[in-house]
Amino acid sequence: MKVSESFSRWMKRSFACSMLLVLPSCQIPCLRQPDAAPPVPTGFDRANNAGPNQPAGFRDANSSENSACLGVDEFFGDPALTFLIDQALAGNRELKILNEEIQIARNDILYRRGQYLPFVSYGARAGVEKNSQYTPLGAAEEQLTYPGEHHFPDPVPNFMGSLNLFWQLDIWRELRNARDAAAQRYVAACEKRNDFVTRMVADIAENYYTLMALDKRLENLDQTTRLQEQSLEFARSRKEAGRDTELAVQRFQAEVRKNKSEILIVRQEIIEAENRINLILNRFPQPVEFTNEEFLDLNLRALQVGIPAQLLRNRPDIRQAERELAAAGLDVKVARAHFYPRLDISAGVGLEAFNPKYLFSTPESLIYHAAADLAGPLINRKAIQAEYMSANARQLQAVYNYQLVLLTAFTEVVNYVAKADNYTRSIEVKKQQLESLEASVDAATKLFQNARAEYVEVLLAQRDLRDARMGLIDTKNEQLSAIVNAYQALGGGNLLARPRHRGDKAGEEWIPLSIDAVPPSKKRWGIEPPPRNPAGDEDMLPLPPAPGKAMLE
Repeated sequence: MKVSESFSRWMKRSFACSMLLVLPSCQIPCLRQPDAAPPVPTGFDRANNAGPNQPAGFRDANSSENSACLGVDEFFGDPALTFLIDQALAGNRELKILNEEIQIARNDILYRRGQYLPFVSYGARAGVEKNSQYTPLGAAEEQLTYPGEHHFPDPVPNFMGSLNLFWQLDIWRELRNARDAAAQRYVAACEKRNDFVTRMVADIAENYYTLMALDKRLENLDQTTRLQEQSLEFARSRKEAGRDTELAVQRFQAEVRKNKSEILIVRQEIIEAENRINLILNRFPQPVEFTNEEFLDLNLRALQVGIPAQLLRNRPDIRQAERELAAAGLDVKVARAHFYPRLDISAGVGLEAFNPKYLFSTPESLIYHAAADLAGPLINRKAIQAEYMSANARQLQAVYNYQLVLLTAFTEVVNYVAKADNYTRSIEVKKQQLESLEASVDAATKLFQNARAEYVEVLLAQRDLRDARMGLIDTKNEQLSAIVNAYQALGGGNLLARPRHRGDKAGEEWIPLSIDAVPPSKKRWGIEPPPRNPAGDEDMLPLPPAPGKAMLE
C-alpha cells in the first residue's frame, strides 16, 4: 500500500514537472516562411538564349573548366601587376580593418563558448559589524557565546574566504547554438575579407590597364600633333608661295592647339589613375611602373565560365551570405529556447570566522551551500515573443540576401563575359577601320601637297584618324576591364585559402579557412590564419543540407 502511494505521488510530481516544460511551447508563435526564389539555370548559355551568335565564353559553358581556379600570376601574366597586388595585400588599410573584424569574431566564439561552461570564482572578505541593541539580533548577541564560553567582541569582525560555482545547464542548446552562430559569423567575416581581396585585385588590375590606356592615348595625341604640325608647316609654305590663304594656316593651328590641350588633360588623368592605385597600396603619390607591352596587342587568358553551381564554391560573397544565413537560423533556435524553463546550479564552499586565528579551525569554521533553481516565463512574455519574431525576420533577411547575392553573381558573370566577347569583336572591326583611315590620311596629305585636295579634307581625315585611334584605345580598355571583372565575378583573385570539406559525405565536417594550400611566398602578406576549429569541438558545425538552404524552425 505504501509503495503504491509513493509511486502515485511520484507520478503526480513527474506530470506536474512535465507540464511546466511543455506548456510554454504551446504559446510559441509560428515562424514566417520565405518566398520561393527562381530556380538557378543549369548553365550560363541557357540564361542568354544560346544561338549561332552566342559569345564564345558561353558556347563552352557546359565545361567544368573555370577561370576562377587560375591564380593571379597565371591569369594576368604580368609581373608588374602582380608586384602591385602583392604590395596592396601587405599594406591596404581596409584589408587590415577586415582582419581585425575577423579577430573580433574569433574572440566572440571564445566568449560564447565560455557561457555554457561552469563559472568558478574565488573571493575573500574582511569587515566589521555593529548591530543595534534595540534590534532582535543586537539584543541576542549579548547572550551568545562561542566554544569556550567566551562572548563575541563588540563590534564583531568577520573574515571569510570562499570558492563559488555557478552553472547554467544548457538543456535546450541555447548557449551552444549561440556559440555555433558566432562560429558561422567568424567564417562569414573571413569570407567578407576574401571578397574584398577579389575586388581589390580587380580594382588594381582595372586601374592598371586604364593607366596603360591613358599612356597610349598620350602617345596617340603626340603622334597626331606631330602630323598636324607638319601639315601646318606645309600650309604656311603654301601661303607664303601665294598658293593658299591664312584660313588653312589658322585651322591647322587651332587643331594643333586643341591636341596640346587634350595632352594636358590626359596627363592629369594619368596622375589620378596612378594615385588611385597608390591609395589602394597605402603609399603616397608616386609614379606607377607598368609593362612596356603594346597595349592594343595585349591579350589575357581566354575566359572559362564553367557552370553556375561553381559560383557557390568560388564566390566569397556567396559563401559569406550562406554562413550568415546559417547563423540567422541558429539565432532563431536561441530565441526559441527563451520560452522554456532555465535550470541554474549554484554552490559554494569556504571558511568564515570573527577572528583570523579561528579561520582554519575546521569543521567549525567551514561554510558551504548548494542550490538548483528552475525558472521559466509564465505571464507577460511579449518581450520574448518579440525577440523570437525579430530573429525570424532577420533570418528571412538572410534568406533574401542570399538569393539576391546569388542572382547578382549570376548576372555579373553573364554581363561581363558577354561584354568581353562583344568588345573583342568590336576591336577587330575598329582595327580594320583604322587601317582604312590611315590610308585615307596618307592619300589626303599627298593630294594636298600636290594641290589636288583642299586643306579641309586633310584636316577631317586627320581628325577622323585621331578619333578612331582614341575609340580603339577606349574599346581595348573596356575589353580588358570586362575580362578583369568577369574573372572577379567568377570568384577569381581570391589569394587566400577558402573553407574546404573533408570526410566521405559532403558537408559532414568543415574546416574554416586554412592557408595550407597557399605557396610560402604568398604568406608574407601578414594575414594571420584562423585556427583549424575556432570553437574547439571537432563536430560542432555541420553544413546546411544543401548550399544556401537553411532549415526554418
